[in-house]
Amino acid sequence: MTSTSTRSGQPPYLEPNQTRSAPPTEFENRLGDAIEAAYAAGIDDLDGLVARLEAEGPARPDGNPWTADSFAELMAELGR
Repeated sequence: MTSTSTRSGQPPYLEPNQTRSAPPTEFENRLGDAIEAAYAAGIDDLDGLVARLEAEGPARPDGNPWTADSFAELMAELGR
């Protein structure tokens, strides 16, 4: 049997959405991009991330302001 793993023992590819039942929505893509941009800018705490989302978007789907609680609730919902 031939192994397809790399030297680290991990598969040579990554499927980050392998458990998804559908492709990400446009909002999910924009939110992911915004979170990545915040991390790239050195923001690494929840309050800073929420402030960045509130200032630069994307807006929450319900139109309410971003808060630490609303962000955590949305992440829990998206993780289901």
